[in-house]
Amino acid sequence: MRFTVSSLVSNGPDPVTGVRRTTYEKLHNVIDQAVTAERLGYDGYGVGERHGEPFLSPAPPVLLSAIAARTSTIRLFTTVTVLSILDPVRVAEDYAVLDQLSGGRLELIIGKGNDPRHFDLFGLPEDRQWDALAENYGLLHRLWREEKVSWEGSTRPPLREVTTSPRPYQDPIPVWHGSATSEQSTDLAARFGDPLFSANSFHPLAKYKALVDHYRERWEHYGRDPKDARVGTSFGGLFVARRSQDAIEGFRPYWDALLGSAAGRHNNSPFESLEDALERGSALVGSPQQVIEKIHRYHEAFGNEVVGIGVDALTEDVQHEQLELFAAEVAPVIRRELP
Repeated sequence: MRFTVSSLVSNGPDPVTGVRRTTYEKLHNVIDQAVTAERLGYDGYGVGERHGEPFLSPAPPVLLSAIAARTSTIRLFTTVTVLSILDPVRVAEDYAVLDQLSGGRLELIIGKGNDPRHFDLFGLPEDRQWDALAENYGLLHRLWREEKVSWEGSTRPPLREVTTSPRPYQDPIPVWHGSATSEQSTDLAARFGDPLFSANSFHPLAKYKALVDHYRERWEHYGRDPKDARVGTSFGGLFVARRSQDAIEGFRPYWDALLGSAAGRHNNSPFESLEDALERGSALVGSPQQVIEKIHRYHEAFGNEVVGIGVDALTEDVQHEQLELFAAEVAPVIRRELP
C-alpha cells in the first residue's frame, strides 16, 4: 500500500480558532505539509485545482514546483487537474516543465472537476463537460507520446505537426482518472488503460464501490487483463487519537464546517450526523485500530493500492500531529498487512 497526502488549499476561517490565514501563510502551510509528509515517509503529495474562494489552488503546477524545490523523493500529483476546461497543449507544456524540475516525480489525476463555477468561468457549457474531458485527454495522451501531432476537434483550434516542448522527464507522465459521480470517468480510464482514483468523500462506500466495479468491468470489456487494473482511493477526513471518543470530539468542529461549506452542500451528502458518517462513510476518525480496520474494509471493497488522506481543514499544529500519528501508528501496520 502507498500513502499520499493532498490539499485543495481551502482557506476559510479555522473552525476551532476562527482565524483565517493570509494567502501567503496558507500557501506556505501547504508547502510545509509536503515537506513534513516526505520526512515522515509518505509516498506522495498532491494539490487539487479549484477556481474561486475559499480555494487558493488555481495553478497546481506553480505550487507543486515550489514543493518540488523543497523535496527530493516524494511523488507529486494533482487532485484534480480540471482537464475539461483547460487547453491540452498548455497542460502538456506546464506539467512537462514540472516533471523535468522534479526529476520525474509527477503523476496527474485528471477529471471534469467538482465545482460548478468552473464552467461559466471558462466559457464551457456544463452539458459538454464530459465530451470536453474525453476530447482533451485524447489530445494530451498523444502530445506526451508523439511528435509532430496533427489533430482536429471542438475544444481548441486544429494542430498541424506540433511537438510540445519540453518533453516530459518520464516517458510518459503517469495519469490517473478521478472518479466521484459518473461512469463516464470510469469508462474513460478503462478505455485508455489508465488507473482510477476514487474521490470517496461525501457518500457511503456502496456508491463509490459501484463506480470502481464499473471501471473493472469496462477494463475487461476493452480486452485488458483484470490483474492490471489499478485503483487508488481518498478518505474523507483524518483524526486519530488513543481513545476513539477523543478522536470523534476532536474532529467534530471540522466536520460541521465541511458539511456547512459550499462543497458539502453541492455534494448533497446523505449523512445525518458525524456518527452516521463514521459508520457508513470513509472518514478515518477513531483509535489507530479503528482506522486500520476501516482501511481494510475499503481495500476489501475496492482492491485499492493507494490510500489518500488530507489534513488541510485542521488547525496547523493538529495537521502535523495527525500526519505523525498516522505515519507512526497506522501506515506501518497497513504496509505490513497489505504490502
